[in-house]
Amino acid sequence: MKFVVSREALIKPLQLVAGVVERRQTLPVLSNVLLVLEGSKLSLTGTDLEVEIVGRVELDNPGLDGEVTVPARKFVDIVRSLPDDAVLELHEEDGRVLLKSGRSRFTLSTLPASDFPNVEDGPSDLQFSCQQGEVKRLIDRTAFAMAQQDVRYYLNGMLWEVKQDQLRVVATDGHRMAMCTRFVGVNTQETVQAILPRKGVLELVRLMSDGEEVVDISLSANHIRVTSSDYTFTSKLVDGKFPDYERVLPRGGDKVMYGSRSELKQAFSRTAILSNEKYRGVRLLLDNGQLTIVANNPEQEEAEEQLTVDYTGDSLEVGFNVSYLTDVTNVIDSDTVKITLSDANSSALLEEPEEGGDSLYVVMPMRL
Repeated sequence: MKFVVSREALIKPLQLVAGVVERRQTLPVLSNVLLVLEGSKLSLTGTDLEVEIVGRVELDNPGLDGEVTVPARKFVDIVRSLPDDAVLELHEEDGRVLLKSGRSRFTLSTLPASDFPNVEDGPSDLQFSCQQGEVKRLIDRTAFAMAQQDVRYYLNGMLWEVKQDQLRVVATDGHRMAMCTRFVGVNTQETVQAILPRKGVLELVRLMSDGEEVVDISLSANHIRVTSSDYTFTSKLVDGKFPDYERVLPRGGDKVMYGSRSELKQAFSRTAILSNEKYRGVRLLLDNGQLTIVANNPEQEEAEEQLTVDYTGDSLEVGFNVSYLTDVTNVIDSDTVKITLSDANSSALLEEPEEGGDSLYVVMPMRL
């Protein structure tokens, strides 16, 4: 195997593919990246047996075909350390890979490509295409609400729900929920649900751009595969039943408040400074035309913010985790936030007030 490639063409796909590779591995070959060359097409593969990413690079000139695996971290570090305009020559012989660039020489150990695991690909149940920007938006709007290490393993991921002409994603950690729905050209008679694991979600969003380039998505019983011109992403799905999110959506809230997103965001971040570091609770006191946010901590310190809001109705006092409220104001991009409440024991519903808003957020109250 032998080829020449510019650092510029190699660095981005190599970093994205190597990002999947875990530092501590059960199988030595899993800390390697698989390189496969066919003519002028070079593919790079990284996997941790749950998530697999294949990056493709088009070389200027064909090389000598072959396949080999090299240590992922060392390979990335070498390529990253070369000058921006460097050209890299890779040559494999006698179980070693020789890298040359200018006056630099590196020799890397290899492992047989035949040892490299392949994420098995079953028949797909559903296939559709959509723009990368749609997938990126869906994940950006909701990923923060995924659980991190919950014993309810199905919460450490994101629900993808596909219906006729619609793709919806939902994330929840049991205390809050984020949901985003986009119109996507899908032809299906039934509702298909799949739970993407947390790592798969975070790796997939790194591959997506904001552009209009189309990706092909295929869902099978155990896997999701997303293919663009440069990458193929495959992830195992979480085997579990996601909670019925429709039941969590608050109904019949009669106290509707409209506030400036930037003012709320700043007020939440300032009051958070003096909230209890463990529980992060703040009290919201809602009155005609005014919202007061109060935080206390065990050191008897207090922060208070008063905001002018669009609200008429009965006064209400309710407690929330300020971090959850801040997360929502960070991802909504409208100027105004609509918050619907009913009483001190009911969840808040946060959304964009405009027609065509595609996201909903539910935050459970706290007893303070």
